[in-house]
Amino acid sequence: MADHYEALGVSRDASGDEIKKAYRKLARELHPDVNPDPATQEKFKEVTAAYDTLSDPQKRQQYDMGGSNMGGFGGFGNTGGFSDIMDAFFGGGTANRGPRPRMRAGQDALIRIEVDLNEACFGTERTITLESAVVCTKCTGSGCADNSTPQTCPICKGRGETQQVTRSFIGQVMTSRPCNNCGGYGSTIPNPCRECSGDGRVRARQTIDIKVPAGVETGNRIQMSGRGEVGAGGGPAGDLYVEIVETAHETLMREGDNLHLALAVSMAAATLGTKVKVETLDGPIEVEVKAGTQSGATITVKGKGMTHLRRGTRGDLIVHVEVKIPTKLNKAEEELMRKFAESRGEKAGEVEIKDHDQSFFHKLRGAFGR
Repeated sequence: MADHYEALGVSRDASGDEIKKAYRKLARELHPDVNPDPATQEKFKEVTAAYDTLSDPQKRQQYDMGGSNMGGFGGFGNTGGFSDIMDAFFGGGTANRGPRPRMRAGQDALIRIEVDLNEACFGTERTITLESAVVCTKCTGSGCADNSTPQTCPICKGRGETQQVTRSFIGQVMTSRPCNNCGGYGSTIPNPCRECSGDGRVRARQTIDIKVPAGVETGNRIQMSGRGEVGAGGGPAGDLYVEIVETAHETLMREGDNLHLALAVSMAAATLGTKVKVETLDGPIEVEVKAGTQSGATITVKGKGMTHLRRGTRGDLIVHVEVKIPTKLNKAEEELMRKFAESRGEKAGEVEIKDHDQSFFHKLRGAFGR
């Protein structure tokens, strides 16, 4: 018989993991189901015998000292080596997994609700109705009717799985699989609840109160623990996630904690100055447009923006001023404009080219840090 280390292709100081890895690789290549050639089958027996010896510390020590390999291929059946070989080949062994529990945790649920800008700023409360899985009130989650109880499965004796022994060229092989009679639960329900058909839960409509905190925005989610789907067998419910969708406002636009408002004023009002009432989330307020305000200027009103979700502070309202220039003048208006220009010493068609430090390009560079 060939040297066991040579058969597995490992060195004499190989670790147990290296031996197991080498055997698993060879077993997959040489297994009769993959390669039925008689010569390959003999090689597979040789490799298996080598693994049986080298995977057992006592056998390996005796083999290294020049002793017997304890029966070679036929010896593993009484030493526990068979389970190690099956674990190496199939990657999991044949350990009993036990019955599956009937009670399982429920899944999470997700719903979306719309809130307007005012509700997003100050918070609100909503009452919604949705359909989800709830505990069956008829059997209180047991799945059994008329106060009956589950019975131990007569096929698997409560183990939840059945075992089958088959013979192969390497000896007896035992395989386990979920019991077909009880579905792997280890018990059956002879008298299932007629309301839930033994599942322990039913679909029903329920009403839920939701508290929306101040400062939320589109994409925020509110987690409500235990308000999701109830699990099978009356298992604990998952969580309910409420996703916020913020609807657009008619005049205000949100940017983080700040609000923006566009305000159009006449040329005369921008020149002479005026006070304008504008609508905010807190009600109407008076905004002063100072004399000489240019188109594109902004007026900041502190503390009239959105509420910060965590800090509770308010952002600002930023009013963007647009000066309306008349597009068409009658003769009288045109004459007045000419006299106005003459009074200021302005000439028709006169323009001024500003240098970089005075132009809006300079402001742009400052805004973008260039």
